[in-house]
Amino acid sequence: MNREQAYSLAAELVAKMTIEEAAQQLRYDAPAIPRLNIPEYNWWNECLHGVARAGMATVFPQAIGLGATFDSELMSDIGVVISNEARAKYNEHSKNEDRDIYKGLTFWTPNVNLFRDPRWGRGQETYGEDPTLISNLAVPFIKSLQGDGEYMKIAACAKHFAVHSGPEATRHFFDAKATKKDLYETYLPQFEACVKDAEVESVMGAYNRTNGEPCCANEPLMVEILRGDWGFKGHYVSDCWAVRDFHENHKVTSSPEESAALAINTGCDLNCGCTYQKLMNAYNMGLVTEETIRQAATRLFATRYLLGMFADKTEFDDLSYDDVCTDENLELSYKSAIESMVLLKNNDYLPLSPKSVKTIGVIGPNADSRSALLGNYHGTASGYTTILDGIRDVAKEEGIKVLYTEGCHLFDVKPDFLSRENHRLAEAKIVAEHSDVVVLCLGLDETLEGEEGDTGNQYASGDKLDLKFPKSQLNLIDTVLKTGTPVIAVIMTGSAMDLQVFAKSDSTKAIIQAWYPGSEGGRAFADVMFGRKNPSGKLPVTFYKDLDNMPEFTDYTMKERTYRFMTYEPLYPFGYGLTYGKALINETKAVTEISYEEATKSGISLNVTVSNNSDIEVSEVVQVYVKVNSEYEVVNPKLAQFKRVNLKAGETTTLTIDVPSKAFKVIDEDGKAVSGSAADIYVGFNQPDDLSKRLTGNEIVKITL
Repeated sequence: MNREQAYSLAAELVAKMTIEEAAQQLRYDAPAIPRLNIPEYNWWNECLHGVARAGMATVFPQAIGLGATFDSELMSDIGVVISNEARAKYNEHSKNEDRDIYKGLTFWTPNVNLFRDPRWGRGQETYGEDPTLISNLAVPFIKSLQGDGEYMKIAACAKHFAVHSGPEATRHFFDAKATKKDLYETYLPQFEACVKDAEVESVMGAYNRTNGEPCCANEPLMVEILRGDWGFKGHYVSDCWAVRDFHENHKVTSSPEESAALAINTGCDLNCGCTYQKLMNAYNMGLVTEETIRQAATRLFATRYLLGMFADKTEFDDLSYDDVCTDENLELSYKSAIESMVLLKNNDYLPLSPKSVKTIGVIGPNADSRSALLGNYHGTASGYTTILDGIRDVAKEEGIKVLYTEGCHLFDVKPDFLSRENHRLAEAKIVAEHSDVVVLCLGLDETLEGEEGDTGNQYASGDKLDLKFPKSQLNLIDTVLKTGTPVIAVIMTGSAMDLQVFAKSDSTKAIIQAWYPGSEGGRAFADVMFGRKNPSGKLPVTFYKDLDNMPEFTDYTMKERTYRFMTYEPLYPFGYGLTYGKALINETKAVTEISYEEATKSGISLNVTVSNNSDIEVSEVVQVYVKVNSEYEVVNPKLAQFKRVNLKAGETTTLTIDVPSKAFKVIDEDGKAVSGSAADIYVGFNQPDDLSKRLTGNEIVKITL
């Protein structure tokens, strides 16, 4: 069924409704209309990294970990698994007439906001700090979620439109100010890709204002850009209770009726919240027309028709609970976790040889934590393998003894618990002294970083105050490092932390950024640590030394933010990640000779020859960066394309990488894409900066057009 057919059927059905019935259908908890055989429907569902909040489901690594995979094909595979499980759940619940929240086919995923500041608690829900990375992961994910069959498999949603990335504490009244250049260069490209390239079915507005207008009633964003310039045909949904903020917090209206009218008149079709309960009042006051209400209802029912909700049969009807958490699905979660893990430091210590150690000490509050596997917006896994579990499983096979202690609380405790904390530190010291190596598992979880007011996090806002570990963990780090026992630091967070103590420490032999790696994360980590699998993740965000050069959190200009605009050296750069073995780029050349002017029109195809000069299998990510010669170009070369490659020992292969024409243009002060005079293309396994070269020893190939 195409959109024109769905819209026609929807318009015919909505025409049979009374105006009050049509208005009620614009609520996220839409009531049934029995006389028209329309069942109740709850639009609210989530599947950020697996079907969430709806019982058992495959739990993949948190989105930021998926960003670290730099793997577009993997994202497509994950989308297939999630949509299969989503349909299976919908089928089973529909049979039981269960149409409550988290039981439908409209999923408010993915979060394609740009992670511009490491303090943002919800940054873990994103794919990172670069528009190209976000776009190239979100598009295949959305396409697989929605499918390409007769009916749409599930409906995806690009959120939160737009210019939204904290602070969480003030999001209900905050005004994010962005220049046209920053809008079109940083905040909008990934949304445009979701609309134009993936044909995402819905877009969700953010809580905040952008340049003075609420994002759920923002005419430049919603009318001029989204539906005008980009030709968006789907439906627009408010973030939850965001329309209520119009009168309670933003103060742009003075009543719920005025807020409902402002939102729907600007094109917000669906209200997550309660304000559209006042929509009929607004209609009776003359603030909203019948045509506007019916148009919104028609858009929503077009989505339901596209999903086959009123069809006798769809191609997805045979999916059942037998298709949830299958062995194949769990293996994909395991593969995703392996690809997400970023090896930041390795003093020729990993992979760990079972013959070199007799006792492993596993220490830290995240070592045996299920919460540290998950991040936020997660489902319930059929089973969990913590870091401790994974190490124990391999150690048992290899005859290695494992010692364990929690070491400390995850975050700072009250003074009356200090004596117990001292006992924990003493035990950590004992374990470290009796071990050949310590695996030190630190970090955060969704109780310390996340969404405002979510999960009762320690800081009500969900944002971090700085990049430091909680004091309880700093004391543990100091205790363990003083023993001199070799340490493998495992960091489980959804954002960058200050890792300088480990980077500088001689006794810290390796650092692995494990993110929130999903239910199979412990198994994946152990296999990486022991060399059964090769670490191949790349940082999707910059890891800073500190916040000294970072602008105020509330400043939405991009100056000195992210790798594209930095003028100072980070601790670990975007795109960085070590592997075992050694891959080399032997040659890079254009498939056909092409000028810069031609590249701005048609892009360029590169043949990149890569070889594995080691005796083990290697996984790497070929990254292409472009720097245009123009006064409008960003400070540093920007990511233009990337491609994963797996090479057996001694293998050589040639990849064809297509770099799009937009990479060779820059954004001027009016937000327009314009050409420069020339461009440099850089191809390597990381970005073309001095720090990456020093840390990896990898050379970058440069081509000038």
